[in-house]
Amino acid sequence: MSDDIKPATYNIRRAYLKTFFEWSVNEGYLDVNPLEGLKKRKAQERIVDVPEEILAKLIKLPDQTSFTGVRDKSLIIFTLDCGIRPKEALSLTISDFDLKRLIVTIPATEAKTRIARTLPLLQSTVNAINHLIEVRHSSWKDNVPVFCSNEGTKMNTSSWGDRLELYSKQLGFKVSPYDLRHSFALLYLRSGGNAFGLQASLGHTDMNMSKKYVNLSGRDLQEAHNLASPLNRLIDNKKRVGKIKK
Repeated sequence: MSDDIKPATYNIRRAYLKTFFEWSVNEGYLDVNPLEGLKKRKAQERIVDVPEEILAKLIKLPDQTSFTGVRDKSLIIFTLDCGIRPKEALSLTISDFDLKRLIVTIPATEAKTRIARTLPLLQSTVNAINHLIEVRHSSWKDNVPVFCSNEGTKMNTSSWGDRLELYSKQLGFKVSPYDLRHSFALLYLRSGGNAFGLQASLGHTDMNMSKKYVNLSGRDLQEAHNLASPLNRLIDNKKRVGKIKK
């Protein structure tokens, strides 16, 4: 564990060793777990900038003649509309949605930060979720998650990742559950959204986590500058100032 290794590799080794030492303590071979108190290393989060044309194709891929396909499409649209974490989305029930008011509330018990937040939704997203609710099995109770499995059981993020992997093979471009969240954040900013609104939507407790999305490419910064420069209000940039006399 003292090797020069990536945080993910370190955390895997830590998890295996900690489990083994816990067993050793329980069996009486050790008095204490030597890894107790040794914290995980935080890895820099990978941000994938999925091209818009890929996202548009992804939305069209799920088969709309099956419950699984309807669920997949609505979950893709839902995530791209509000940037919710995969685990949070898979925990939501019908009561968490107010589809008439176009909002969804992530309960504190399901939010990663343990702080509830309410997010606005587009009508197209509400339409997709309404359709998913309509095709649910009639025997499923309201406590069955909205984005559940074909059997009406709660899905986990690994299962959702497997579904997106199938679509990724068709696209020829890898898209993971968290890539949809990243795509929301990047497109939100590129469409004129501000960093504070992004922070509230993503459920970050401070701006530090949101800054990684604000650090966009030079092209994005140039486009933002062209739109937001104060000189747009002070002079007419469309007119030529004048020709230089030779």
